Amino acid sequence: MWYQDAIIYGIDVEKFADGNGDGIGDFIGLTSKLPYLRKLGITCIWLLPFFDTPNRDNGYDIRDYYRLNPQTGTMGDFIEFIRRAGEHGIRVIVDLVVNHTSTEHPWFEAARRDARSRFRDYYIWSDSPPAIDTNNTTIFPGEEDNVWTYDEVANAYYFHRFYHFQPELNIANEEVREEVAKIMQYWMAFGVAGFRIDAAPIMIGENGLRRSEPRDPHGVLHDMNAVLRERLPDGLMMGEANVEPEKLSEFFGDGQGLGLLLNFYLNAFFFLALAREDAAPVAQALTELPQTPQDCGWGNFLRSLDELDLSRLTGEERQETYARFAPDESMRLYGRGIRRRIAPMLDGDQRRMEMVHSLILSLPGTAVMMYGDEIGLGEDLEVRGRDAVRVPMQWSGGRNGGFSDAPVKKMIQAPVQNGRFGYKSVNVDAQENDPASLLNKVRALVALRRQHELIHRAQLEAMETGHSAVLGHRCSDQGGGLLFLHNFSGRSARVDIGTALGRAGQVKDLVNGEIYPIDGSRLKLQLRPYQYIWGQLEKVG
Repeated sequence: MWYQDAIIYGIDVEKFADGNGDGIGDFIGLTSKLPYLRKLGITCIWLLPFFDTPNRDNGYDIRDYYRLNPQTGTMGDFIEFIRRAGEHGIRVIVDLVVNHTSTEHPWFEAARRDARSRFRDYYIWSDSPPAIDTNNTTIFPGEEDNVWTYDEVANAYYFHRFYHFQPELNIANEEVREEVAKIMQYWMAFGVAGFRIDAAPIMIGENGLRRSEPRDPHGVLHDMNAVLRERLPDGLMMGEANVEPEKLSEFFGDGQGLGLLLNFYLNAFFFLALAREDAAPVAQALTELPQTPQDCGWGNFLRSLDELDLSRLTGEERQETYARFAPDESMRLYGRGIRRRIAPMLDGDQRRMEMVHSLILSLPGTAVMMYGDEIGLGEDLEVRGRDAVRVPMQWSGGRNGGFSDAPVKKMIQAPVQNGRFGYKSVNVDAQENDPASLLNKVRALVALRRQHELIHRAQLEAMETGHSAVLGHRCSDQGGGLLFLHNFSGRSARVDIGTALGRAGQVKDLVNGEIYPIDGSRLKLQLRPYQYIWGQLEKVG
């Protein structure tokens, strides 16, 4: 499937590029940036919610699934964007948020006003709130203190795992499933290549109220997959399922469920490894992930636009990671996460930023990037919650970082203005023509990834490197294959790899052209701090 080795680039439309000067990103602005995205080498755009919304939760509180948020443009603008993206060889997937709606959605308005309405059973109601279940708590501790909210119009309590203005849909209701199918069919008709499924474990009742069929809780994902495949045989459903490794396979459903799973498990241990400057947590996490069905895979990522979720770590491991990357309490969120961007977490050290991009791009699976990480976009800890990482894209050192010509007070969010990550220092224009810039280094890595299908096709083989800070893995074929080395440490590391290199006589680094001889079936070399190698295994003579 095309998505199994895609380069997916996540975009919050309102924060990417303002095409009409009103201070809010839109599809006109996004369309104008397609040449930039093509040059970056991405093959698929993932659009965060852009639907009609009161916008109390970054668009995840949806008021109408069939209308655009008018601030992002018209339906004509959207269709033109899809058409132009296709001309650039870029597919588009969209967020499908059907775990909950906004309280302003017409379904909920009808449900709360008439207990006999068919819409009443679109949601979960109770005359009195049940006792709090430890498996049924709010997703936002510290911001919400209950999962049941009383509605004075309905004279009843409604259920919500997210914010109180996001009532949960009753996914066990067949009419709700039919509504989901209609939403999918509608957007596929305009040319989208698939969907990112929001909150999949909660939607099926895995972590809360069991509203799905008890004998087949994942059945709703199978139903959605069938709707997708009927129109798009190669369509993508990418989902988040931040659950224990032994439960992850169920979300693939032997190829009848999600096509890609965002790799939250690996992500948490990746940052533990960075905090310790020790590759062992990554190596261990990779061994604990289940095998994927033939047409499925992992979406490996550095950051999403939510908090960096460390809930899969132990309390002690989480504190280690906090101490390194979020030493101030204001940098943390929900008792489990970090609300910071990659570049500030890594102290703006380009060596480290290159290395982490290299690792994600060298792993078998799909690479998922978020807008701005390729230039080292910063954060704004002055704004609330997760909006700290959802800052406007920085295109130039000019007014508002080239995001918008509007006055700052009219912008959806002020750009990062000051400090080493301010738009005058970090922007696309400043890096565009600098061969040594982060942007151009990431472009080169993406190009290498796309040139070598072996990274996707071959089974990952872990390599013993002889140094705890160095992660080694190989993708091999009859011609020799590729060897990847990543030094997680700020110190030099001596690597000693034994006889597992087959008949290769040397390793050629595809990044910088350096040649490393293999002497007596052993590869010995010195890695610089945070150095990474994409090594072509070659015969000599």
